[in-house]
Amino acid sequence: MKKRIFAMLLSAALLASLAGCGGKEEAPPDPAPKPVETPETPPPAEPDPAPEPYVPAGTNPLTGLPIEPEYEDNRPIAVMLNNIKAAQPQIGISQADIIYEVPVEGGITRMLGVYQTVEGIGNLGSVRSARPYYLELALGHDALYVHAGGSQQAYSNLRSWKVDHMDGVRGGEDAKIFWRDAERKRNNGYEHSLLTSGENILNYLSQSRLETEHREGYWYVQTFQEDGTPREGAPAEHVTLRFSNYKTGTFDYDAASGRYLVGQYGKPHVDGGNGQQVSAVNVLVLETNISVISGDSEGRLTVRTTGSGAGTYFCGGKAVPIQWSREDRNQPFAYTKKDGSSLALGQGSSYVCIISPKTSSLRYE
Repeated sequence: MKKRIFAMLLSAALLASLAGCGGKEEAPPDPAPKPVETPETPPPAEPDPAPEPYVPAGTNPLTGLPIEPEYEDNRPIAVMLNNIKAAQPQIGISQADIIYEVPVEGGITRMLGVYQTVEGIGNLGSVRSARPYYLELALGHDALYVHAGGSQQAYSNLRSWKVDHMDGVRGGEDAKIFWRDAERKRNNGYEHSLLTSGENILNYLSQSRLETEHREGYWYVQTFQEDGTPREGAPAEHVTLRFSNYKTGTFDYDAASGRYLVGQYGKPHVDGGNGQQVSAVNVLVLETNISVISGDSEGRLTVRTTGSGAGTYFCGGKAVPIQWSREDRNQPFAYTKKDGSSLALGQGSSYVCIISPKTSSLRYE
């Protein structure tokens, strides 16, 4: 009995001892930290769409391209430009809407640059003298004609045909729009130094009595399309037109720009005003009668610009035969295809060469 009581007491003592020397109870682990909430990053804003390029609401009747409406009914400015080799470079020629190139005496050619507006056009020149057939070309556009002198017959026609013109030789107030460029006098010679400018022409017209809008009833018959390349045309990426022993012109098609790049005198025809090579979307070669005026001591020419004749049209690196017609000098040229339908030109500038097949030659490939 005593042993049993002793055992019980010993057990109790052992339990008390274990409870007294036991380790501290471990604290529960800290709860996992809550994620810090950050505001959502908004998606990047869509960039503003690029504005549509501005396109004027009017149409240039000489090119079919957009133009400010205020210029649509303008009478164009037709400037007589020197093209003899000694007068190069021409200035302002690359900005013409239409270029006419026609032979004059001695195998040389001159050009008539036609501008629907000369707003923004810088210097122009060198300006040379008038011939009757150039007057006829200007009248076909109801244009204001800019020249420096002229043949005796041209002066007679200026009066009898009532041509509105600005003359740098026998003009009055209009002569003040011209000046002799000192550098050209020194490098090219006095006769190749006469210049004018778009600004001078517009300033004069704003003070003169010349009518600057088309006469009532005038209508330019030419139509245009975005791509004037003749589908049935023959290959014509390289065009060579020999006007005479003195002058040969070249037209090389540039597919990147869709234009014919012009060359003359064995090199690119570059505008001395802006450094750009002269070029055109449309090239037209018109055949007509050209002859020396009987008894003219200078060998001046007569050129038929009315009636009708054959021609060749180049656009987009291809060529087709055409017919040209013109009722009288106050009407523009009309062009028709072989089937008799009207020819629509490509939208853009045109280069019109007028030749006699008897004295000039054309080839292309």
